[in-house]
Amino acid sequence: MRNIIWFKELGIEDVPEVGGKNASLGEMYNDLTPKGIRIPDGFAITSGAYKYFLDKAGLAERMTEALKGLDTKKIANLQARGKKIREMMVATKLPSDLEDEISSAYRKMCEEFGRKNIDVAVRSSATAEDLPGASFAGQQETYLNITGEKALLIAVRKCFASLFTDRAISYREDKGFDHMKTYLSVGVQKMVRSDKASSGVAFTIDTETGFKNAVVVTGSWGLGELVVQGEVIPDEFKVFKPTLKEGYRSIIGRELGTKEITMVYGAKGNVTKTVRTSDNKRAQFILSDDEVVELAKWCVMIEDHYKKPMDIEWAKDGVTGELFIVQARPETVQAGKEEGSIEDYIMHKAAGKLLAKGAAVGSKIAEGKANIIKDVRGIKTFKKGEVLVTKMTDPDWEPIMKIAAAIVTDEGGRTSHAAIVSRELGIPCIVGSGNATKNIRPGQLVTVDCSTGGEGNVWNGKAEWEVKRYKVDMSVRPKTKIMMNIGSPDEAFEASFLPNDGVGLAREEFIIAGHIKVHPMALIEFAKLKDKKAKAEIEKLTRGYKKKTDFYVDKLAEGIGQIAAAFYPKPVILRFSDFKTNEYATLLGGKEFEPEESNPMIGWRGASRYYHPAFEKAFGLECEAVKRVREEFGLKNLVVMVPFCRTVDEGKQVIAKMAEYGLKQGDDGLKVYAMCEIPSNVILADEFLSVFDGFSIGSNDLTQLTVGIDRDSTSLGYIANEKDGAVKKLISQVIKAANAKGKYIGICGQAPSDYEDFATFLVEEGIHSMSLNPDTVIKTTTAIIEKERKLGK
Repeated sequence: MRNIIWFKELGIEDVPEVGGKNASLGEMYNDLTPKGIRIPDGFAITSGAYKYFLDKAGLAERMTEALKGLDTKKIANLQARGKKIREMMVATKLPSDLEDEISSAYRKMCEEFGRKNIDVAVRSSATAEDLPGASFAGQQETYLNITGEKALLIAVRKCFASLFTDRAISYREDKGFDHMKTYLSVGVQKMVRSDKASSGVAFTIDTETGFKNAVVVTGSWGLGELVVQGEVIPDEFKVFKPTLKEGYRSIIGRELGTKEITMVYGAKGNVTKTVRTSDNKRAQFILSDDEVVELAKWCVMIEDHYKKPMDIEWAKDGVTGELFIVQARPETVQAGKEEGSIEDYIMHKAAGKLLAKGAAVGSKIAEGKANIIKDVRGIKTFKKGEVLVTKMTDPDWEPIMKIAAAIVTDEGGRTSHAAIVSRELGIPCIVGSGNATKNIRPGQLVTVDCSTGGEGNVWNGKAEWEVKRYKVDMSVRPKTKIMMNIGSPDEAFEASFLPNDGVGLAREEFIIAGHIKVHPMALIEFAKLKDKKAKAEIEKLTRGYKKKTDFYVDKLAEGIGQIAAAFYPKPVILRFSDFKTNEYATLLGGKEFEPEESNPMIGWRGASRYYHPAFEKAFGLECEAVKRVREEFGLKNLVVMVPFCRTVDEGKQVIAKMAEYGLKQGDDGLKVYAMCEIPSNVILADEFLSVFDGFSIGSNDLTQLTVGIDRDSTSLGYIANEKDGAVKKLISQVIKAANAKGKYIGICGQAPSDYEDFATFLVEEGIHSMSLNPDTVIKTTTAIIEKERKLGK
């Protein structure tokens, strides 16, 4: 029996002896450091040493006795037994020969690094930990910046005792693990001086949706415990794996976290301490783009090595400037979900006012009475089915988290403890709300809504919502391509699991209004902006950006990139901005750049803006964003589309202006479509299709301009809709024209989503594709397959 094994002697087959965490570190140290991944050296104190400690001290019998009568549903019962076992383990000295072995290995480590009393991390590694289907992450303790033999031996005993934290006991009971047959190994690893730089967690799968083609990197300044424990809202980066592997710098998402506090080395006996993060550092991203790309490549290499999605901890050394991997374990929540089935939570109507909002974890909706608990000592008051509202959670809260309908926290990000446990439990959670504990009353009935994507909302009262469940079958597909209309990038990863042939309409307006919030000309002409209030808001939104327009291009490119990545390599058709003047005016700074029009619906919109002197520079920013998505992210599946193009000459001017800004039709396969939504597009279809590579029918605008009804009018809707004979005649005519010229013809208007008979009419006419709202895809696809069967297609 070995009590000490060095990382260089370990492999993944050694899990029974050193636990999942240490076995993985050994595996990576041997197989991946030769490939350029940096992993700090160290050694494992084996599970055999743990058993030797229990046997030599006669602890096993006493621990078994203490566990008699355990009932994890009764908090006081659990707490009393856990405390008793931990105290007896910490109070018991390790056998002297084991102490000597640990001290000897530590001294050898000091020699390796050429320094006396080096700083080490002491981490637990349970033998049942980090196995698929069992996520013990965060249940045992980690001790950082441990220096000297005496401090190391104390930390090892504390680690051994942490196998019996309340949350670990509760978890083992739930999963059916035998307490006395789950053993603990301890890893002793050289510290990375991330206290002088940054650290965090990365996943090789999107943890909210299960989308497998993204690496999600999160992190904050200083030591990584604050990120793991959820005490800070970290920065977040999303990197697209398929094009990263081809050599592209595919960072498709960046989110600046608040990072209010930083954990650093302590002094005078305190191994660590937290300090306030300076405003300057809070406004900076913790990693450069080069570092994000390097880290993402390492994550992909680790995933490829283990052949499964991984949960990885990383750290940057502030002294050397180097990145390191300090842990890697299998991701156990999304990776274990059943493929081929979709659960869609749909919010119809909120009953009361918005009480709180924050980052959504998962995509579900739940309701229940709020129980506001500000301290872990209050968890005894919690009842099954209530909504837990608190400042933040840590593993001590797990016994009540598993009986909660939903969880809402004031603090923390998507890698916080509350987020990780909620995903595993499959319950909705909102983190980083800031004020939920103040705004929600004890006992108040609330609805927690995470269904809309990135942002989650807590509503007062019982809302109207439903759950739709689908079985996804991609084996039977219609010949007519079924695409989707996607507005928000936040819904793209989730929607990609529906059976589809790509995106027929990706709208820029959702990205601009929801993520950017600023009129592009207000950024271009920022120095001349007169509105002081708008100017202050823009300064706040663009903090960290020296050039204001870079904020616009970055956010637009990332939003477009996430949609294009979600459906890659299928085509994604992006419509350039199509705000009306009254809509543009609502953006920050917008009123100074928009004329007042009596009928904006047929005013200065679409193509007419792109070459106009008052807007062409703003259109240039859109072109720059598209160029980045295609050339830097490598998403060549992106097609662009020009809306509301009134004349053939206008189309030519837009194509010329695009080329001026670096987007040349045909270069690297770039296709440029136009919306067919004005009768002139149909009447002169041949001429328009000589300029553009295809048409996508906008049935909403085509209807209003054919029958002369303002589509926003509620009083005239009874007269006609898209199924009017004149509209259908125009649609039939343009489909024939496009097919005759061998050009693309699709539809992205609302009609086929609303009317099944309209969808089958389009099939009869020979349309290439239909773009539907995600919630109608399954139903309409089934109808189209049946129609094609009857037509003998």
